[in-house]
Amino acid sequence: MTNNFSKEQIKDLEKITDFFKSQICENQNSDFKTCFTNILPDLVEYGWQPILEKVDFEKQKELYSSISKSTFNEIWDFCKSRNLKTGEEFKSTCSKYDGKYQKFVTELGEKNPQIKEYAEKLIGAGDFSPAPWLQWNIVDNPKAFDLNDPNIQVLISIHYLSQNDGQKRDEKWETQ
Repeated sequence: MTNNFSKEQIKDLEKITDFFKSQICENQNSDFKTCFTNILPDLVEYGWQPILEKVDFEKQKELYSSISKSTFNEIWDFCKSRNLKTGEEFKSTCSKYDGKYQKFVTELGEKNPQIKEYAEKLIGAGDFSPAPWLQWNIVDNPKAFDLNDPNIQVLISIHYLSQNDGQKRDEKWETQ
């Protein structure tokens, strides 16, 4: 993290990880690995639905307000999405192109082929894929995703919080 983020931004990343852990944990005294391992079977079976059920979007927006704008802007950007049935355009979060977060996951991928593939998907799509790729790879390649590693915890937290945001944000896109 230190190669890509300032000390203040790293504190914000820790806050993001702590928030995610607090939302998914049944037992608040558990560590990240225990909490995520407990929810992982449901993620494999039901996709991101368990995240939607556990993560309170109003609290997530409070989290956004509690981190620096520079941290938010190095992870996320706002993109336009469209409801194909109604044609309405909505604001949605997407991955900040060439932001520090993309550089961070790219650097993690230099030593880890699974994360390299994740980074390529993230950058190529410009979005946090709703496909179950991440949870399946964590199950199939647990050594590649050490759940005790703070870097992996940041990746997982940002990925699933982004999916939660993508499903729950309902702001209309304002044309300028």
